[in-house]
Amino acid sequence: MQTDTKKMWDDCLSVIRDIVPKAAFEQWFEPIIPLSYEDHRLTIQVPSQFFYEYLEGKYVNVIKMTLNRVVGENTILKYRVMMNGQNRKSNGSAVTYKGEEPKTEPNHTPNKIDPSKAPGPFAVAAQDIDSQLNPRYNFSNFYEGESNKLVRAVSEKIAIEPGKTAFNPLFIYGPSGVGKTHICHAIGLKVKELYPNKRVLYISSNLFRLQYTNAVLKNMQNEFLSFYQSLDVLIVDDIHELIGMNKTQEIFFHIFNNLHQLGKQLILTCDRAPVDLQGLEERLISRLKWGMTACIDRPELELKKIILRNKIEIEGVELPDDVFDLVAESATDNVRDLEGILVSLMAHSVISNKEIDLDLAKHVISQSIRLERKQLTIKHIQETVCSYLHIDEALLQTLSRKREIVLARQLTMYFAKRYTDASFSHIGKVVGNKDHATVHYSWNLVKQQIEIDKKCRAMVSAIDACLKK
Repeated sequence: MQTDTKKMWDDCLSVIRDIVPKAAFEQWFEPIIPLSYEDHRLTIQVPSQFFYEYLEGKYVNVIKMTLNRVVGENTILKYRVMMNGQNRKSNGSAVTYKGEEPKTEPNHTPNKIDPSKAPGPFAVAAQDIDSQLNPRYNFSNFYEGESNKLVRAVSEKIAIEPGKTAFNPLFIYGPSGVGKTHICHAIGLKVKELYPNKRVLYISSNLFRLQYTNAVLKNMQNEFLSFYQSLDVLIVDDIHELIGMNKTQEIFFHIFNNLHQLGKQLILTCDRAPVDLQGLEERLISRLKWGMTACIDRPELELKKIILRNKIEIEGVELPDDVFDLVAESATDNVRDLEGILVSLMAHSVISNKEIDLDLAKHVISQSIRLERKQLTIKHIQETVCSYLHIDEALLQTLSRKREIVLARQLTMYFAKRYTDASFSHIGKVVGNKDHATVHYSWNLVKQQIEIDKKCRAMVSAIDACLKK
């Protein structure tokens, strides 16, 4: 039976592996252990309550689709949380995937604390927590360059004296994939190494919101607040995801104030500077500016070469010099592009049984990233959109609300945000002197229409093709 269960789960993993990124698969799916399959119930073991909640919060649709496809539509997934060598059931441990509401079973409280179900403040202070830090993201493999030199230096000082430097809070911002999350984990790991008794927690803004919502539903707001106010170091990733979440912002504001007054360290990341965080409460934005605001830019060529050289050494891959240079120069946006190209090169080489050469590299790069992105400007995007829609560019700067002109503005704003580094505010000023909210609305509207409207999807694809010429 165990062999059959393992094979069943391996079949599920083979599907999931093709859906989620490699790093996510290794972190969130490889640690899972299949335990049993009886009466349409598949039981799996996960390392922690946090692990269970993260899977259900972020990958529930992937798991649902996979179970329906591999095992059957009537499959019920049950979780067992491993704590101190014992299997324990988690809340919501039985989940059926056939359009039904999750079913729950009684559970034993795990030794490690789930923030949304934390006990009273005195009990919290006496217990340890799972910091949710990834040991793979440390200072030793956070490679330094001009684009991240300041953040690196500040982060090392904070790790040595958390809460005692002028860098509190530390607000790190920059585009996706440049190392913001990595440096956060590195700080947390170093603090735990130097001060094992300090209570450190890394959490995404989205999971923070989910935990708070759960606490409200269970009338446990006080316990939730007590848990977070007991921390010594709080690291919150992607703070921009709290935009529009007014109640969550309010509770976070109180937690922030309390920890800061107690001299506890706060570290936050975002995809934009505090000045561009329209949608967050002004009082919260003002507090984000209290300490150190630092930007991690896109990696320069020399840093990309350092990162790439270390990655190919780890993977045991040999790249010809011309391929190495092409990969480093092509990954213009972030470190993830480097990783993606390298993984694709290895996969193509194995599947086709060919050596990695320049032709293969060009083929892989053309499929992996959009090289044209670095050449696009808002002006060029505006010209392309207006040309496609047969509209005079000057009309975009007028107050006209004609349907075709509004559409042209929305598409220009969408592509400008997609293909440039410009903020919502800057795009709005350039395209019709509109405000941040209008650009944000246009961005979301076009994304939604692409999903549900075939004509819109075809039009966006056609304009996209024009931009790449």
